[in-house]
Amino acid sequence: MDDFIAARAQMAMSLGFHIIFACVGMVMPFLMAFSHWKYLKTGNEIYKGLTKAWSKGVAILFATGAVSGTMLSFELGLLWPEFMKHAGPIFGMPFSLEGTAFFIEAIALGFFLYGWNKFNKWFHWFCGLLVGISGLASGILVVAANSWMNSPSGFDFIDGQYLNIDPIQAMLNDAWFPQALHMTVAAFCATGFAVAGVHAYLIIKKKNVEFHTKAFRIAVAFALIGAFGAPLSGDIAAKSVAERQPIKLAAMEAHFETEKGAPFVLGGIPNEETGEVKYALKIPKLLSFLATNDFNAEVRGLHDFPRDEWPPVAVVHYAFQIMIFFGMVMMAIGGVYLIAFFFKKEWLTKHWFLKTFVVAIPFGYIALEAGWTVTEVGRQPWIIYGIMRTADAVTPMPGIQYSFYFFTAVFVSLSLIIIFLLKRQIQMVPKLYDPTDPNYQTKSKKS
Repeated sequence: MDDFIAARAQMAMSLGFHIIFACVGMVMPFLMAFSHWKYLKTGNEIYKGLTKAWSKGVAILFATGAVSGTMLSFELGLLWPEFMKHAGPIFGMPFSLEGTAFFIEAIALGFFLYGWNKFNKWFHWFCGLLVGISGLASGILVVAANSWMNSPSGFDFIDGQYLNIDPIQAMLNDAWFPQALHMTVAAFCATGFAVAGVHAYLIIKKKNVEFHTKAFRIAVAFALIGAFGAPLSGDIAAKSVAERQPIKLAAMEAHFETEKGAPFVLGGIPNEETGEVKYALKIPKLLSFLATNDFNAEVRGLHDFPRDEWPPVAVVHYAFQIMIFFGMVMMAIGGVYLIAFFFKKEWLTKHWFLKTFVVAIPFGYIALEAGWTVTEVGRQPWIIYGIMRTADAVTPMPGIQYSFYFFTAVFVSLSLIIIFLLKRQIQMVPKLYDPTDPNYQTKSKKS
């Protein structure tokens, strides 16, 4: 493994882990706040216990997300110094604002965790909501920095110099809104399905059924927002890519030849040498429509671009197909849930129905990782699209592969610790969080 590949692999691994923590931090506080609101409106102690259980999970994942995010910040400077030298002054604003949002999130989470019976009940609830708002803001601001790499703006590039810098324009670049919207929707979908699946599994095991049923229904409601919102946000994102990065769109669809009324390719095995896609299902004219809202519009193919500017076509195409596949599966599961909720309520307690959500636990995160693969690999060979190549930004320091091994070990260790802590939280539901359980221990009993 040479240093360039090692540096890219380390960033890919770090982002792959961190994006999961980030998405949970963007969404879980809203589930927690909704459960708390239900408790305040109904007085049902189960919702209070659920809120406390989820808040402990938020705290665990917030801590690990802070660690992984800090590591990423150092990696940007250590692995890509030439990139940070030029890009740092341009897109530094969203990073500094993200730091502010992070501190607000930390303070609000502390208030929420330790504010039970100490604050006004609605102020306490607002602290929980503020955790979600600031977490969501953090994610959107980081996406603003990434979107700038896909759509650089807010400066003039003259004779190799970055002049007339406008950090506001850089932050609010053309790719920012489509990417931020799609990322937010995907986070709700992935986290909602993962949480719903965990509680569905515990319902099947007949453990604290009422407690987990309430949790399951809240989580599914948020999952449905993401599942049905993803195609809409994805369409906006795809049209943005078609306009700004036509070569990325061509790679996503393994579209080699420029043509009018271009078909949408489902599946298939692309061959970069021959420009063919074998075993694919092609839907006539659909790609042209999705890219431009015109069934007969021209879509540029990869052969219109210099060969040394192609991204790895197979990787981008397969990742795009994986994202679409799991997105459609989650939409179908969401549709089944709506049918059950409105017309077939007896399905809601069937094992096959609950097992569907258990199986779907990883689907959202698989789609999320695939989507980020499309975004990042599809931009190659550029780290700043059209301006700086990734190979020109990497550190000259040797031995990066050892850094890759070390960071991989750290992230794997973090993941194992998280699994252990979350598993312990679930095991403590009967004693600490479900007041209807015979083993439930109040503070007075403990003392």
